[in-house]
Amino acid sequence: MSTSLIIYAALIVGSIGLIAAVILFFVSKAFRVIEDPRIDEVAEKLPGANCGGCGFAGCRALAEAIVKANSLNGLECPAGGSSVREQIATLLGLEATVTEPKIAVIRCNGNRENAPAKVLYDSAHTCNFAQIVFAGENACPFGCLGCGDCVSVCQFDAIQMDPLTKLPVVDENNCVGCGACVKICPRNIIEIRNKGKLNRRIFVSCMNKEKGVVAKKNCSVACIGCEKCVKICPFNAITIENHLAYIDYKKCKLCRKCVAECPTGAIRDINFPPKRAESDSVS
Repeated sequence: MSTSLIIYAALIVGSIGLIAAVILFFVSKAFRVIEDPRIDEVAEKLPGANCGGCGFAGCRALAEAIVKANSLNGLECPAGGSSVREQIATLLGLEATVTEPKIAVIRCNGNRENAPAKVLYDSAHTCNFAQIVFAGENACPFGCLGCGDCVSVCQFDAIQMDPLTKLPVVDENNCVGCGACVKICPRNIIEIRNKGKLNRRIFVSCMNKEKGVVAKKNCSVACIGCEKCVKICPFNAITIENHLAYIDYKKCKLCRKCVAECPTGAIRDINFPPKRAESDSVS
């Protein structure tokens, strides 16, 4: 091959490369996206957990949504809480509304004492797989399966399996209410609720939708849908659907009348002082 051919080939290749570079330069200018610098600033305020509790794919996606909306209404970071919300509001010149801290509650009390095991599960140790193949060791088709999928997805070390009860236990100091455990649970026994005044909460710790006799056959503390709690609640905070009671924490005033009235003990009151005995109340 002669020298002139090599030079021509090099010039042609170089010319093509130069033309392509020029085209790419103008294309990048025409289609460039100018990103609001405040997105990076907001993202830096977020904890970076990317837990998905905000409803977005990650912290940066939430930051983009906040800056685009120029509002914090309906856009909050459960992991960051009120302090992060206030920092972002100050940064963007917005008003930071007060939000109630959230926590996960376990709506199942089917431990080994209340719901003795009837079978032994010896297969893949995940709740999602166990949900497919059987009703549960205690035969309750709505109760906790005890494999700990909720533990594996929690990024805050806020939930652990109790080796004795075989039920998950939420650490109030670590839980941020992100909802990752809610999404992974195939039985929907975990709910995000307000922490409540003085961290006190009242809720129905049961998800069984079977009729009372059938429900109690597998678990002694199952809700039987008797409606006694509904009748005694002075705030209309309790409803019954599909034989199962539900307490609306937005209406509940924590009077605890339903707790005493429940014949099976399906309603739990958390972080309340022990009630005084009747003999102690009489002077």
